[in-house]
Amino acid sequence: MGVAKDCLKIVVTSAVALTAGFICESVGVPAPYLMGSLFGVWMVGGSLPAVQPYLGIARWFHVPVVMGLSVLIGTSFNPELIAHINGWAATLGVMLVTTAIATIVGMFWLVRIRHYPITEAFLSSVPGGQAEILMIAREHTEKDYVVALFHLVRVVLVFCSTPLLLAASQGHLAVAQSNFVLHQMPTFLSLPLWVLSMFLMTALVGYLIARLLHMPMPHLLGPLCLSIVLHVTGALDIPRISEFVILAQVAIGGAIGARLAQVQFRELYSYIADAVVSAVIMLVVYAISALFLNALFGLDLLKLWLAFVPGGLYEVTLLALLFGFDVAFVAVHHTIRIMFIILSLPVLIPTLKRLIRPNG
Repeated sequence: MGVAKDCLKIVVTSAVALTAGFICESVGVPAPYLMGSLFGVWMVGGSLPAVQPYLGIARWFHVPVVMGLSVLIGTSFNPELIAHINGWAATLGVMLVTTAIATIVGMFWLVRIRHYPITEAFLSSVPGGQAEILMIAREHTEKDYVVALFHLVRVVLVFCSTPLLLAASQGHLAVAQSNFVLHQMPTFLSLPLWVLSMFLMTALVGYLIARLLHMPMPHLLGPLCLSIVLHVTGALDIPRISEFVILAQVAIGGAIGARLAQVQFRELYSYIADAVVSAVIMLVVYAISALFLNALFGLDLLKLWLAFVPGGLYEVTLLALLFGFDVAFVAVHHTIRIMFIILSLPVLIPTLKRLIRPNG
């Protein structure tokens, strides 16, 4: 009976999420299926209380989605990308230090000034990897919807400010192109059976190895680490699969939207101002680093900003392409930052819980 109820929730949530995602895509919203799923399920559940009991994504469905998404994240690493890293050691190093500083400053404000719980503050302050952070937040905090709000506000500010900074009249083209790229990804039906088999086997074997090694969050780190190793060595070359990328956005966004629908707007409203301040703090820290590198090495300031700004990997990379910047430089910096964040979280979260007290 429980499984049947879970299945009904998944079907209803997915239907609402896909409809909202399609609408968002048709009007040019960035990351339409993630944003659409979250806002669509939230709005439907919030405005129709009778529908709320039929919204949600069960953990037994969420975990395999995370496993598959982890494999696809690992595809960002390949032999060609690794070859570029040596020449960008200085900017990559500054970017990683900036990521740590931005997180620490954001956490300090949320924990010491605003009195947020440490885990909630940490996940809300991490600069980048929106979808990845949201799937991790579900594991470590009851208020994952608060983390979602903080990241949504940050992404909105980045999407609004960066195109305006580059060229106000042409910035919308990047969003249209990023949505186009999603549908240019290979589909399940277009891929050979052996590729799909390797996709599934990498997820499953990575998970089992992580369980044997007692790794934290084995469904995330196991497939991710195995995928990185196989792609860096050239032993595997799995493309991003269009339907699965959409499925991951629907599952993650729909789960958060269902949680948001159960919370009074008055409670959410109190978090929005904090989210704006947190996002501004983050962007200022990255801007200072970009200005520092510009003054020290004479590197193009807008190129550095695109490489550093914590927005969506595809969207920011496409902005670099449209405006004639070094796409590889931008993509490598964003990929390394996101991987640094994902691999650090399972170690940092339990450490922070032990060492820091919100009101200590």
